This record gives sequence, structure tokens and C-alpha cells, in this order.
Amino acid sequence: MAGRGRGTEEGGETTAGVSERLMFAHAEPQEAPPIQLPQPRAPAEHLPDGHGAVLPVSPTAGGGRIRKQLGSVSLPALRRSVAVAASTEIDRGVGFLLVPVFLAAGVIYYFSLSTEPDLYRPLAAVALMAVCAAVSRSWQKTHLVFMASLFCALGFLSAKVETWRMATPMLGSEIQTRLTGRLVTAEAMANGRVRLTIDLMSTEHPTLRYAPDRVRLSARRIPSGMTAGSMLTGYAKLLPPTGPVRPDSYDFSFDSYFSGIGGSGFFLGDPKLLAPASTAPTGAPFGARIASAVENAREGIADHIRSSIGGSEGEIAAALIVGVRAGIPEAINESMRRTGIYHIISISGLHMALVAGTIMFLLRGAFALFPDFSSRRPVKKYAAAIALASIAAYLVISGIVVAAERSFIMLAVMLVAVLFDRAALTMRNLAISAIAVILVSPHEVVGPSFQMSFAATAALVGAYAGFADYRAGKTTAPPVKRSFLRFLSRKLAVGVGGAAVTSLIAGSATLLFAIWHFQRVSPLSLLANLAVMPIVSLIVMPFAVLSALAMPFGFDGPFLYVMGKGLTAMIAISAWISDRSPVDAVGLISIQSVLLATIALVIATMATTWLRLAAVPFALAALLAIPHVRTPDVLISEDAHLVAMPIGGGELAVNRERSNEFTTDNWKRALKAEAIVPPETFAKDALDIADPVDLPPGSPFYCTGDLCIGRHPSGAIVALAENRDSARPACGFADLIVINDATAYNPCWDERVLVVTKRQLARDGSAAVFFDPQSATARAAIQYAVEQPYRPWHEQRKYTREARGLAPYEKPERAKSSQPDQ
Repeated sequence: MAGRGRGTEEGGETTAGVSERLMFAHAEPQEAPPIQLPQPRAPAEHLPDGHGAVLPVSPTAGGGRIRKQLGSVSLPALRRSVAVAASTEIDRGVGFLLVPVFLAAGVIYYFSLSTEPDLYRPLAAVALMAVCAAVSRSWQKTHLVFMASLFCALGFLSAKVETWRMATPMLGSEIQTRLTGRLVTAEAMANGRVRLTIDLMSTEHPTLRYAPDRVRLSARRIPSGMTAGSMLTGYAKLLPPTGPVRPDSYDFSFDSYFSGIGGSGFFLGDPKLLAPASTAPTGAPFGARIASAVENAREGIADHIRSSIGGSEGEIAAALIVGVRAGIPEAINESMRRTGIYHIISISGLHMALVAGTIMFLLRGAFALFPDFSSRRPVKKYAAAIALASIAAYLVISGIVVAAERSFIMLAVMLVAVLFDRAALTMRNLAISAIAVILVSPHEVVGPSFQMSFAATAALVGAYAGFADYRAGKTTAPPVKRSFLRFLSRKLAVGVGGAAVTSLIAGSATLLFAIWHFQRVSPLSLLANLAVMPIVSLIVMPFAVLSALAMPFGFDGPFLYVMGKGLTAMIAISAWISDRSPVDAVGLISIQSVLLATIALVIATMATTWLRLAAVPFALAALLAIPHVRTPDVLISEDAHLVAMPIGGGELAVNRERSNEFTTDNWKRALKAEAIVPPETFAKDALDIADPVDLPPGSPFYCTGDLCIGRHPSGAIVALAENRDSARPACGFADLIVINDATAYNPCWDERVLVVTKRQLARDGSAAVFFDPQSATARAAIQYAVEQPYRPWHEQRKYTREARGLAPYEKPERAKSSQPDQ
């Protein structure tokens, strides 16, 4: 008779489920515990079974059995049980599942370093760990430790090699110049402007000595014949990549470096077309010509979809089919973020699976129309091969983002397994896709897309595997005959329940990652996903696939029409739920909680024995560590233009009436503020700066002339000055002085006054200031977003005029001098 969860038991009109996870495990009859090697022990430690010893627990054992066996536990018995369970996990292949975990650990360690390591160090570490792993094969535990260290070193090395390979030239200073280049992409944005990515070929007036290879600029409009691969020219203002808007937030310089973007900015006029793509010089590399052809195909399909559907629905349809989403209105983006359904816009596992499933369903149905052919041919393999080619084309045409890469690799492994009549373990598929993404693009590991995508998928796969293990040992009676109405209602209830559980599991797995990266949650995401996902799964994506198949023949109109109606319903539901969603800003959490939650997720999803219970203390520790982070009392932008200070009551005081919307929105979520309080402006000399100590705690900024003052609820006074002369009077009463002048230096003799100049911010990025709540006279602490010595993606900071203590150009005409900008 087959062991539990191994096959089908006959007799008694009952059936037993089959656990996919256990199909590849070594056979372990339940009548006897797994064989374990004898260990030398003291005679007193040998306990017979049932006298304090913990028997090995199969992954299919129920909770009651686990509690019974853990009822009376001794330390030696627990150690034996852990050893047996660990040996079982290794036999079932958990070692392979942990490979991407250790690779990612090495990548994270590399990017967390404060200094850039030399290349020979990780090379030497990899060689040493490989030799140690080969020598220690006879000692299993030691061998496993060296193998784990080897994969960590490999992850570290892959990140270092990617950084060395990219070597993106970054613009060192703000400059205006006339540029000539080749258009890579052109994206129409919701605000009416066009975002252009350009490969620079030359600059003049002035000629840039250290020009970046690729820049991203916006323009009011572009000529109608300008497409990817076209040659263009125009006078533009170039800006160096910016850093994080606050410490521990998203680093735009990091993203620009690994995207190959060395600068950004905007055209001062409309760019001019020098040569269209069809007649452009043929000196472009072959890869660039292929990329231009693909991009033009994407834009052509996107334009056709927009014109067929129209409105916001057309923009979302273009995002779902070809990955072009710059034109989606921000109001719709925000409503989908607040309701937790923005993942629908990002092409990922859902879209890949629906495309592959729709293709296979259509092909299997078509083959079924020819029973004679289908009975003699492996039509399932034919459908799998065509589905594989379809999702590969979908990956290319959608822009090849990390979530789509992961999903493609997972589905490709499953479809290839179908071609070779092999079973495919989904968790192993996830591990394979993670290994591929980590080795190809290590920098994605520290980004939100990689973390949230793999966390959600691992949680879903692990939950499904655990449920399959639970069902494997259960006997179920044959289904009773029901009426069609009861059958339909049961299927509907199961579908709704499955969708709810899926959304709950994925949302729980990604919750802390979302809070860490975006400081927000979606309280009504479960309701929104339950309402929207049936529309997406049954209407939007299937008809998107049908429209793509019919588009070459010109018969896609009806399918796009139905798809647009489904998107209209999705937008309406999202807006309705968003309007009723409570405030989603939750503030900052500690990085320790995220790391502990990650460890808990790894253990819970990869373990198959009772060792998965080890995830519980890590999960509890992650929850307890959430509030262990100190909220900044003042935030300062890296250009010294904007300063924000929470003043209580959910209000955030800023020093400028017109502030950067993206920055203030980020600061509001980080500080859990609901409203922005602009400064109160007075005529010059109308405000007596001798009286700031009389300001009540929690006062907003009061500005007069070149000086603004405000008072934090703790009593600390913050002063903002435009130059050193206007800052000098504030030395007598301020606790923090921010000077918006790169040429200024500290005007205060009192060391208790913290002075931050524009030059310091240009060097070290945005800053967070913390006042001492125990002492009103103690000097404030400050944390900068960028540490020195610089990593490669921050090297350009040292070359800015502000970082060198120079004043900005007085007139743009000076940029046209014969001197280079850097």
C-alpha cells in the first residue's frame, strides 16, 4: 500500500489526494521513523520512544499530533527531533530552495556596505569557499555551512560585477547645452508632455567633457515623424540624478545608475527631427536597431489600442498589453494604490498565467475539434510549446520588467516540463526564476518590485503546498449529486473564498515590504480585489489575448470594446472603494522588522516538516520590532529649498507655499501627516526676530525677507536663511539653522546650534534632524541620506557646483562659454 500522500487508496469508495511536494521526496513509511545515524551519548540520555522523546513528524501530520508530541519535551530529545527534521528537509530538496536566499543575502550585504570593495575580494572569497566546500564533502554539516557561504559570496560577486559592468557615466553638474542623439523611447504622459530617452551622440555650446551616454528628458511636444531610432537635436537643461528625498527612502541615483541613465531634465524648446528612423545613419549597433524596432512596434500597438478604446481605459489597456503606462492619469493610479489593486497594472504572474492559460485553452479546444488528429498526436505538448512562445513574445513586447521576468521563467519551466513529460514543483520554479533574476540583475533584489513579487508568490506557493500536504492524508467521500443551482452556487462560493484567501495571503506577505518602501497600506484591498479580480480574470485579460491574436487581421475591434467595458467597471469600482478608504499612511517602520519578517516567510514557505513552526517567533519578533524606529523631527531636501516639520494634529509645516508635490507626499506618509501648512509671509522687517522664543510650540513657519522661523512641538526653534548674513541673527535663539547658500559657512560660535548649509546637503543628500526630548539645550542629531566615501552611483555628487562651494551661474548665457561644465 502506498504511504500517506503517495497515491490512491482503493476500497471503501474513498480516494486520497496526492501531494505534489511529496512526489519527489524519499519514501518514508509511517510505520517506522526515518533512519538516523547513531550519535555518541551518555547512557542516561537514551530514552525509549514515548518517554520524553519527540518522534519525527511528517508534513501531513495534524496540529493535534504535533501538540501531543511536543507535550513533554526534553532538550536532548528536541535536539534529536530537530536533527531528524532537518535531515528530512535536506532530503526533500530544501537546499536548492535556499540557494536564491543566500544569493540575495550576499547581494544585500554588498549594497549595504559603506565603501566600494575591490573586485579581487569577492573573487578570492568565492574561490576560497569553493575549495572549502569541495574539501568538506565528508562532513555534512560543515559542507552545508561552506555551501551557504559560497552562495553568499556568489551573490556578492554578482552584484559587484554588475556595478563594474554598468559603469554608467553620471552628469556631475546642472548645465544647459545643445545635444544631438538617437531616440530610444518616447512616452506620452498624462500631463500632455512627452518623456524621451535619448542616447547622446554629441553636445555643443558648451561641449560636455564628461557627457552621459543616455539621458531622459521631457518635452512639450515632438514632431510627428519622430520614432524610436530617429536622430534629433535640441537645446536642453540637464540635471544630475537626484538622491533620496529623505534618509532610507528610494534612491533615484541608484535606479538611474543601473538603468544606464546618466542625467535628466527637459528641452527648453521643442526638439527637432534630424533624420527619421528609416533614414537614420546605419552606425547604430545591431542590438540598438532591434530595440528600436521592438519599441516602435510597442508604440504602434499602444496607439492603436488608445484610438480603439479611448480615454483612461485605452491607457490602461495599453499598459496591460504592451506595458506602456506613462499616460494613465495620476488620479486613477492613486485610487488603485489606495485600494491595493495597482498590481493589475504591473505585468506580472497574473498576466503571464492568464495569457498562457488562455492560449492553451483555445488551442486545446481547437484540437478537440479534430478528434482523429488529437488521438494520435501529443496536442497538449503542442499547446504548451505555442503558449511558451506566446508568453516569450508577451515578455518582450511588454518591456521586460522584473516581475514579468520572474513569471516568465516560472511558467517557462512548467511548460518545458510538460514538453518532456516531467512534473514541475512550483516552489522549485520560483527558486529557479529567483536565481536567474539575481544573477542577471542583482540590483533588483533591493527594490520593491523584486521583494514584493517574490514574497507574494512564495507565500501563495507555500500555502498551496501546505494545504496539499494536509489534504494528502485525508480521505474524502465521493461528491454527492447536487442540483445544477446548488452545484453552481458551491462553485461560486469556492471561487470567492479562494480569491479572498489568495488576496489575504499575498497581502499579508507583502505588507511590511509595502510599509517599508511606501509607508502606506490598503485597508480595503481585500474588498477591492474580490470585486475587481473576476472582471480582470474573466473579461479584461482573456479579451486582451483575443484582441492581440485578432489584431494582425484587423478583427480586434469587438474584443477591445469588451475589454474597455471591463476596464470601465474596474475603474469605477476602484474609485468608489478609494473614496471610502481610510487614510492609508502608516509612517516609518524599522528595517529589523522587515528582515525578521523575511526570515519568517522563508521558513514558513520552504519548510515541509514541523520546523515551519520556527517561523512563528520570527514573525512575532517582526511585529514587536515595527515601532522601534524614531520619527524625524525635521526633514530637509537635498537642494536646501524645502524644509518640513510636524507641528502636531496631523499637520506638516513647510517653508514654501509652492513645494515639490512628490517630496511633500513622501514626507507626509513618512511622518503620518494629513495636511500641509504653508508658511505665513510678512513684509521685510515686519516680524521682530527678537521674539521667536515667545512662539508657542508647534508654530508653523513665519517668513520675512530672507529668514523663516518656526517652532517644533518639543520647543526647538528652526530657522531657514537664504544666506550667511540673514542666518547670523538666528544664532542667538535657533536650535537648527538651514542656509540655502553653498558659499556660506557656519556663522554661529555656539556649538549647540546645528547649522546645515547647502554645500553639506549637496555632498551628503537630504537630511533628517532629531531633537533631544530629554534636554532642550542639547545639540540636535542629524542623519544624511548619502554616506561618504561615495559608492559608484553617488560619485557625481562631488562634482556639483554646490558641493564645491560655488555659487550657481548667474545667467544661462555663461553656460555657452568655451569652458567645459565639469
